[in-house]
Amino acid sequence: NMGAIGVVLNAPVPPEVLREIKSHVDIPVVATIVSAAQDTDARIEAGVDILNIAASSQTPHVVAQLRERHPDFPIMATGGPTDDTIRATIAAGAIAITYTPPDNGVLLAQIMRSHRERYKLGD
Repeated sequence: NMGAIGVVLNAPVPPEVLREIKSHVDIPVVATIVSAAQDTDARIEAGVDILNIAASSQTPHVVAQLRERHPDFPIMATGGPTDDTIRATIAAGAIAITYTPPDNGVLLAQIMRSHRERYKLGD
């Protein structure tokens, strides 16, 4: 597996392709779900190990719907931009959260804002 710990497939990948990939790898296969309308049953039957919910602001709602349909299946999800959205996603039933940290521009802006406040230079 050359050091990979999992395979993440984007939403459009059909279950047949997922099944083919699963037959050739011995690491977890993760299927990304962007809507509760996607056929998660077919993906689970094809051998996916984890559902990864990435439904923007609807993520907690989609997680909750899928948790009802698949009470014991591993569901991870994007947590969104705030502590509150992360908590809502966990409360909806996600067992893990994926998080994209702020980029360098955002971090630098926060540092510069802190410097300005410290030295009372304003924005």
